[in-house]
Amino acid sequence: MKILLTGGAGYIGAITTKELEKAGHSVTVFDHFVTHNPSKLGSTPFIKGDLLNPADLDAVFTSLKPDLVMHFAAYIQMGESVANPTKYHENNVLGTENLLKAMVQADVNKLVFASSAGVYGNPQHLPIPEDEPCHPENPYGQTKLDVENMLKQYNQTHGFCSISIRFFNAAGAAGTLGEDHHDESHLIPNIIQAQLAGREFTLFGTDYPTPDGTCIRDYIHVLDLSHAFILSADKLMAGGNTTAYNAGTGTGYSNKQIIDMVERVSGKSVSVKYESRRPGDANELVADVTRIKAELSWSPTHSDLESIVKSAYSYHTKK
Repeated sequence: MKILLTGGAGYIGAITTKELEKAGHSVTVFDHFVTHNPSKLGSTPFIKGDLLNPADLDAVFTSLKPDLVMHFAAYIQMGESVANPTKYHENNVLGTENLLKAMVQADVNKLVFASSAGVYGNPQHLPIPEDEPCHPENPYGQTKLDVENMLKQYNQTHGFCSISIRFFNAAGAAGTLGEDHHDESHLIPNIIQAQLAGREFTLFGTDYPTPDGTCIRDYIHVLDLSHAFILSADKLMAGGNTTAYNAGTGTGYSNKQIIDMVERVSGKSVSVKYESRRPGDANELVADVTRIKAELSWSPTHSDLESIVKSAYSYHTKK
C-alpha cells in the first residue's frame, strides 16, 4: 500500500509508520512539526504542512496519490481542551474536514482514523461495547465523535469508507520511540519522569467510585495499537465498509496500580502528592474488544501491564 499518514511525527503515528514500513508498505508523513522534530522519522519521506491550510493538502494529493490515508494529526490533551475548546474544534474537526475535502477531490476514498475511547464519556456498561451511547465528558472527546459522525456522512454522500479506532490508553515504547509529547499529560510517562527527576508526582482524584478511589483505565501497548491500524487498512483495501472498533485489552488498572507497577519495575519508590480530580475525567474506561478480535483477527500481545511499564521505563531512562 501507498499510505499518507498525518501526524506521523507524533507518538503513535511515528511508531505506526515504522511498523508499516516493516510490513513492506510505502509511507509518506504529513505533519506541521510544531511539537515534534522530523529527525525522529529517519529515512521516512515527509511533507511539512498544516491541516488548516487547504493549499497544503491540495499540494500533497497532487504530488502523491495514496491508496489510503491514516489520520493521527490532532491535539490530544483533555485538560487543555476544557480550557481552550475552540483550538481543539478548529484543528481536530475543521482540519479533518479540510483533509476529507482534499481526499474526495483527489478520488482517495479510504481512511483509518485515530479516534478515542473519550467519545464514550462515563459509560453505562463495562466493559464498553462499540454500540455504547456516546456522551463525551470533554471537548477533546467531542472532537473525535464529531469526526466519526463526519465520516459517516462522507460514507453516505461520497462512498467514502473509513475505520475509526477508538483506542483506550496508549502506552509503552518501541525501542527509541516512545511518549515524547510536548507538555506531557499521560500517566505512565509522568510518573516515570517525576521519579527519575526526584520530584513529587501529582495524582488527581482519590474519590472516584472505584475500589481504591482512583480512576481506572485500559492500557494498550503502542505496538499492539499500531497493528490494529494496519489490520484496519488491510480491511479497507479488501473492500471493508465504514465502522468503528475499540482497541484495548479488556482489563482496567487504577492510577494507584500504575504507580505500584512503576515502583516494582524500577525498584524505587514514587513520591505522590494528592490533588482533587480534574474536570472531564471519567471514572472507569475499559474496552470490550470482542468485535475487533473477531473481525480483524487482532489480539494484543505486548499489553500486559509489566511489559508496558518496562518498555516505557527503558525508553525514559535512555532519553
